Amino acid sequence: MPKVNKRSLFIIRFFKILGPGLITGASDDDPSGIATYSQAGAQYGLSTLWTAWITFPLMASIQEMCARIGLATSQGLTSILKQHYPRWVLYVMLLFSFPAIVMNIGADIAGMGAVANLIVPKIDAAYFSIGFTALLLICIVFFPYRRIAAILKYLAMVLLVYLMVPFFAKTDWAAVLHATFIPHVEWNKDYLGILVAILGTTISPYLFFWQTNMEVEELKEKQKGQDKVLIASSRMFNTMREDVNIGMLFSNLVMFFIILTTGSVLAAGGVHKIDTVEQAALALKPLAGNLAYYLFAFGVMGTGLLAIPVLSGALSYIFSETFNLQMGLDKKFHEAKGFYIIIAISLIAGLLMNTIGISPIKALLYSAILYGLTAPVIIVIILHICNNREIMGEHINGKRANILGFLTLMLMTVAAVALLYFQFSGG
Repeated sequence: MPKVNKRSLFIIRFFKILGPGLITGASDDDPSGIATYSQAGAQYGLSTLWTAWITFPLMASIQEMCARIGLATSQGLTSILKQHYPRWVLYVMLLFSFPAIVMNIGADIAGMGAVANLIVPKIDAAYFSIGFTALLLICIVFFPYRRIAAILKYLAMVLLVYLMVPFFAKTDWAAVLHATFIPHVEWNKDYLGILVAILGTTISPYLFFWQTNMEVEELKEKQKGQDKVLIASSRMFNTMREDVNIGMLFSNLVMFFIILTTGSVLAAGGVHKIDTVEQAALALKPLAGNLAYYLFAFGVMGTGLLAIPVLSGALSYIFSETFNLQMGLDKKFHEAKGFYIIIAISLIAGLLMNTIGISPIKALLYSAILYGLTAPVIIVIILHICNNREIMGEHINGKRANILGFLTLMLMTVAAVALLYFQFSGG
């Protein structure tokens, strides 16, 4: 009996510590990310599997820094930028963030609509996209933060379907182990382009802002009912690190299995060109069967419902902190009208994107370029903040955090240069 109780307590504690880190990590595997991973698997089989474990410590280190900033300062990343850095840095972030995030939202909404149309062909994809947008807007505006956080946490479980799909297809597990632990690189434009796309999809700037603000929201929730201002304890920092590490591991595990699925099924079946998530789902159907097809398709819709609130919420926090608007998912609409209006604008703008001639594929390309350009700059600022005792107090970076952060910076800078070269050079 004691063993059962210990196991139960472990499970309860495990799920209790999951929060902003899990949501952030899971939202990184949005429909546009799934399209990128699917293309990597279809075009190059299993040869990019090694990127999942290479990017994990880098991604986790940056997100942990962002979370630590939120806990140590009780402020969002935008507020820190506004107080301690030149205004032009903040405005450049705004200039690049708005179109990038809106195009990302638009691509995700279009992907969800297209996949839903595959399941129910009688209803046009555009109607599904409108329905998803309306549902998201209603939930974000009318549900309190605690319920939104719970919904997002449970939606993250939808991603588990991608861990199941390979087991419904013929998989060469010896080849999987080889590709996972022995990196393979092809020195050509297409392969390097895929690696850059994976990096850009995995380490996205909007996640930095969202992670910081969510830790502040969590502090506010714990503050309720207390007479004095709550200061994050060492236990909170430890729980945060566990949450972030689990969230990023979960994100990369899903990425691994999507590449594994498409690499084992699509590449082996002669399908090497995937531009959208609906193409990936359709290609799976004849090769892996109906169950794999439906799991993949429902996973896309679930990840969209998870990721879009994160995307729109991150954008709204950036604008609200910049222009001193009342903000917070814990507030009702009449208490933070500007905050919720920005969310609504971003969702509607994303929905309307396809009507002005920007296809989901182009939107992904443009947002990847904008993310690629801003990520190195924001990482430099995050590293500077986390080594500044005046801002962080005793919670500055240790040696390990700085090494991983610097490696991430170098990798993202090389990725940004490569991205520009691939897009604007004939080489």
